Amino acid sequence: MPSKILILYGSYRRDRAGIRFATYLVRRFEERGDMAILVDAKSVGLPILDRMYKEYPPGEAPPAMEALAQDIRSADAFVFVTGEYNWGVQPGLKNLTDHFLEEWFWRPAAIVSYSAGRLAGVRGNLAWHGTLSEMGMVVISSTLTAGPISDVLDETGQPVGKGGEALERSFSRFAEDLAWWTAAAKNQRALSPPPY
Repeated sequence: MPSKILILYGSYRRDRAGIRFATYLVRRFEERGDMAILVDAKSVGLPILDRMYKEYPPGEAPPAMEALAQDIRSADAFVFVTGEYNWGVQPGLKNLTDHFLEEWFWRPAAIVSYSAGRLAGVRGNLAWHGTLSEMGMVVISSTLTAGPISDVLDETGQPVGKGGEALERSFSRFAEDLAWWTAAAKNQRALSPPPY
């Protein structure tokens, strides 16, 4: 059965290269038969966090926040596509995620990272693990990285060179790991409602 997977991307930079990775992931998950939806923090345009979604009375959240809350609640799994900013997480993606809490619970999350350099955003990747766990998601052990991203994916998100070949080889295991945890979470939610 197809899964609904949100691909969350958070760069606000003018010449953002990570959108290549997000585009690649949407295409590859759709080729597997899943419904992959790109959530681009810049396009969603939430303000710097003032009030979380749950702090608004029902029906009074801004429309973009309400629509995203519905997408998050109906998703089966999440993939966070992150760059690395000063050894940490992207502020745009962190801001988007912090607007929500309970909406994320009881689903798996995967982290993929990239950078213009050879470390492929690994420190930002690691920083997300604790954050997503605290937000009620099970973070899978598989990950994907791309660095330098321009040596791995072209402007349209197509793999190029040896880096692109390595990414293609790694994607299947990554996707299977996420699919296993997605099915496990779906089955458990059907057997027993979440404890809170």
